[in-house]
Amino acid sequence: MGNLRDNPGALLCVVGARPNYMKMAPLLRAFRSRADLPPAVLVHTGQHYDPMLNGRLFDDLALPRPDINLEVGSGTHAVQTAEVMRRFEPVVDAHRPSCVVVVGDVNSTLACSLVAVKKAVPVAHVEAGLRSFDRAMPEEINRVLTDQLSDLLYTTERTAHDNLAREGIPAERMHFAGNVMIDSLLFHKDRAVPAAQTLACAGKAGFGAERYGVVTLHRPSNVDEPEALRASLGILREVSERLPLVCALHPRTVARIEAFGFADLLQAGRIALLPPQGYLEMLGLMADATLVLTDSGGIQEETTALSVPCLTLRENTERPITVEQGTNTLVGRDRALIMRLVEEIVATGGKRGRTPELWDGRAAERIAGHLAGWLAARPVPLHA
Repeated sequence: MGNLRDNPGALLCVVGARPNYMKMAPLLRAFRSRADLPPAVLVHTGQHYDPMLNGRLFDDLALPRPDINLEVGSGTHAVQTAEVMRRFEPVVDAHRPSCVVVVGDVNSTLACSLVAVKKAVPVAHVEAGLRSFDRAMPEEINRVLTDQLSDLLYTTERTAHDNLAREGIPAERMHFAGNVMIDSLLFHKDRAVPAAQTLACAGKAGFGAERYGVVTLHRPSNVDEPEALRASLGILREVSERLPLVCALHPRTVARIEAFGFADLLQAGRIALLPPQGYLEMLGLMADATLVLTDSGGIQEETTALSVPCLTLRENTERPITVEQGTNTLVGRDRALIMRLVEEIVATGGKRGRTPELWDGRAAERIAGHLAGWLAARPVPLHA
């Protein structure tokens, strides 16, 4: 579990899965740059761990190695959430933190928030108020419950405040700060690995030399049931006949493809299958792409910031601003709609959108400043 050194009043900053890293990296930089904030301690729950990517992602993002690793590993939602709580509680007891900072919507986000609030430790939730209104998504449950538990709710878009208000959360707990995912993107954009280099390293030199699309796919609604996965892969194969596709598939998606016997559906000359990529490699692939097909929430935001058209293979999104102002279009698995939009994008460049308010690379600075003021104004707890 790492070193549980006593560090009273610290900020316990929690990450659990890959999307959390991109959000926490700029926050840690901002927290550690301020003398008026307590020491920031990075806790990795180990909810997701890829030995091939973990170190590379930390290096890519200039994210310090975790001070504490709970090494929870995979499991059902119930088992994983419970195990994170069991292992995080002694960390809270040892550090007696001034605040627990959680990001996003993974199981670790909710689990650590539950532990903190029952220990009377304030919780700050970064990326609060996002809603898909789809309770079939485990992430939606995590989002709703974490927001109810949190003392501070830092939002990425103004519509999130409407969602929180409908759920009875007082306005004084909400703070519109901007998008820390975009902080990371802008901070590292100039270091992105060119797509040609990534493809050459993967043995795909010259693939999509002029134009190509990028694919990521991992949502249970698209990959867990045979018919849904067959339909998704069939769409990709058809799109590849119009535009070469680079598919950086999630390991669980690959596992489902193999389990259902669907590998032949991706055996096409215009589909390049890549292993999971580092942050800088994916950033370069997306930046140079003609379009992106995805079911990822974070990629909807990143493509908007990069002005790259995005077709989201979902019926809903918790990030509506990417549709209303950005480059994103919800397409589900509507083959006819997808093909029509692919043709438009290839012909005209497609939807370019605009950069949403406060997606300017300074969200983490605003959060750090607000948190410092909030903690300074808060009465000193009896156990400090």
